[in-house]
Amino acid sequence: MKRSIPAWERAVSRRVFLGTGVAAAGFPVLQAAGAAGDRPGNLRVGTFRFDVTPPIGHSLCGGWIRPVEAVDDPLEAIGYVLLGCGKPIVVCVVDWTGLLNTAHIRWREALAEAADTTIDRVTVHCVHQHNAPFACVDAEQIVLEQGDLPHIIELDFFHRCLDRARTAVETALRQTQPVTHVAHGEARVVQVASNRRILGPDGRVASQRGSSSRNPEHHRLPEGLIDPMLKTVALFSGAQKIVASHYYACHPMSYYGDGRVSADFCGLARKERQQQEPDCVHLYFNGCGGNIGAGKYNDGSKAMRPVLTQRMLQGMVASEERLIPEPIDSLKWVTHDIFPPPDRERFDEARIMKQIADRNQRVVSRNRPAYTVAWLRRTAKNIPITLSGLHINRTSILHLPAECFVEYQLNAQRAASDRFVACAAYGDGGPWYIPTAEAYPQGGYAVSVAWCTPEIDPILTGGIETLLAKAESG
Repeated sequence: MKRSIPAWERAVSRRVFLGTGVAAAGFPVLQAAGAAGDRPGNLRVGTFRFDVTPPIGHSLCGGWIRPVEAVDDPLEAIGYVLLGCGKPIVVCVVDWTGLLNTAHIRWREALAEAADTTIDRVTVHCVHQHNAPFACVDAEQIVLEQGDLPHIIELDFFHRCLDRARTAVETALRQTQPVTHVAHGEARVVQVASNRRILGPDGRVASQRGSSSRNPEHHRLPEGLIDPMLKTVALFSGAQKIVASHYYACHPMSYYGDGRVSADFCGLARKERQQQEPDCVHLYFNGCGGNIGAGKYNDGSKAMRPVLTQRMLQGMVASEERLIPEPIDSLKWVTHDIFPPPDRERFDEARIMKQIADRNQRVVSRNRPAYTVAWLRRTAKNIPITLSGLHINRTSILHLPAECFVEYQLNAQRAASDRFVACAAYGDGGPWYIPTAEAYPQGGYAVSVAWCTPEIDPILTGGIETLLAKAESG
């Protein structure tokens, strides 16, 4: 079969070193961009990956589904360290259900320590597979105190992963490559995503389509509001593509709960793309997919996992075929702290702790509320969530928390229509779901496990707008 030639390969002969003052050496001369400390010099990148597969017997998805019995395919943490623009910048994505509160902070601290940078210049995200760990060390402490509940996250395993993270980053810093060009592309993913929340005639949620469904009515209904586009942002060293980050908004589960660890269809597509291009590190980030799943197209059968994998892979390849590298002339890392307001009226700590202590309750009704209490205690200490953005030329990558609804992603793209905007959600998962204000009175599962008040909408929206505004500031 004749190979399709991507746009970046077709264009590279005429553009690859255009505008770089020291092209022959393969290093760009970059103009100052951003605040003091964000003035690019010769950019370099070091990439890393390490295993984060939980051991046999470890809890999955917070301990309320079957624990690890086997590993179908290993879980990875993958990332890169960007040098030459002030203090190092670290971007990492993990094949876990989530990293929340102190657990998320500890990961960022470990990566920052290894890269000799500050925690505000580190972002960590999860792909959100469910046959995977759901790490909240604060919730783990709460369930340990009960004496009869399964682990949220085994702390020895958690700390081993942090040790691997430090080692991986330290190794990456010894094996860096120059970064000269950036490119972006996008392509439609066909028959994967659909909106999970189905509204009835009264405007309230009547049904949830979920990640899978065997209800013919769920399959018949339209996709609803989604972002159908998979976006790719790639870094180049001369003509060589060295990092490709893919962004798509959808819950990434085909089926789960059988005790068999898997990166599932989004992670498997990334792995197959990695095999196709071993000289380029591929990362996959889940976008604002809190209200998005594959339920219209996925019946939850084992046969559908490879089908969904190939649909995702086709989207990745098609997106990359649209890449046209351009010399990097500006790069800026920006941050903005937000303080999401907990809903203490709906979620009373004393009442929840009584429920957690009730041994007549199911495990899910005891472990899951531990995450709520962890959030209530965290917000009482005024520990913020840090939003961040990486702006390279006219490309912006926004790093957002938890399970944001897709509207935040679509609104961000509209707010900066002159820029290419990609969103990575599932950062600090402390708030759990982040619906829009409009969604709260509609009810449904996502609203029931959203630990914040509807005021989170203008707070997060304002934070996103601030990140985008900083892309243009001097």
